[in-house]
Amino acid sequence: MLRANQIVAGYLKLLEERIEPGLSTMQLDEWAAQYSLEHRAVPAFKGYLGFPGNICVSINEQVVHGIPSKRVWIRKGDLVSVDFGIRYHGFYGDAAITIPVAPVTTNDKNLLTVARQSLEQGIQKVQIGNRISDVSRAIQSHVEKNGFSVVRKLAGHGIGSSLHEEPEVPNFVEKKSSPRIVEGMVLAIEPMVNSGSSKVRGLKDGWTIVTADSKQSAHFEHSVAVTTDGPLVLSRREGEVDHL
Repeated sequence: MLRANQIVAGYLKLLEERIEPGLSTMQLDEWAAQYSLEHRAVPAFKGYLGFPGNICVSINEQVVHGIPSKRVWIRKGDLVSVDFGIRYHGFYGDAAITIPVAPVTTNDKNLLTVARQSLEQGIQKVQIGNRISDVSRAIQSHVEKNGFSVVRKLAGHGIGSSLHEEPEVPNFVEKKSSPRIVEGMVLAIEPMVNSGSSKVRGLKDGWTIVTADSKQSAHFEHSVAVTTDGPLVLSRREGEVDHL
C-alpha cells in the first residue's frame, strides 16, 4: 500500500509542478492515465460505479467528483481540486490535493491553509486506542474555529484491497458510537472544507458535487496507516510540508 500511495503522490506532485492557466481538465486526466501506465498501476476511479474519468477534478465551488472535460479550462485564480486513486498489486492508493492557480484571493489562501491544517490535525489523532470520532473532532474543531465549514454529506473511508472499506471517517462528530482505531487499519482521511455553508448539492451530470451557496471549497486527502509508532502517511508527497 505504501507503493500504491507513492504512485498517487508522484502524480499529484507532478500536477503541482505542471498546472497552469490554459490547460483543459482532460489534459490532467490524460497525464494521470499515462502516469499510471508508466508505473504499472491501474486507475481506480475510471469505470467505478460508471465514473468516466481517471481523476476527479473539481474547480472552485465544485467540492468533489468533477468530471474531466476537454471543454473546461483552468484559469488564473482557480482552486483546482484533484482526487486520484490507483490499484497496484491488488491494493489501493488514494489521495487528493487542491492546487491554487495564482493569483488567488486572501480568503482562498486562508481556506487552503485551514483545510490542509485540518487534515494534519486529523492525522495526529490516528493512534491505536483512539476512536474515529477523535479524528473527526480534530478536523471539525480546527475548521470551524477558523470560520469555515466541513461538508457533512461526504466522508473519508477505510482503504486496502478495496477502494472503499469500513470504517467511514466523517469530518464532523456524529452522535452515534464511533469505532476504535486498531493497528493495521488504513484510513483515507479527506476533509472537504467550504468557505461558506456546509451544504452541498449535486449537478445534473450525476457526479459533480458543488457548494449550495456557490462559495469556494477545498479538498485534501491522505491515506494513513495505523502503526504502533503512530500514524504513517502513505501518500505523503516528496517535499510536502505538514502545515501543522
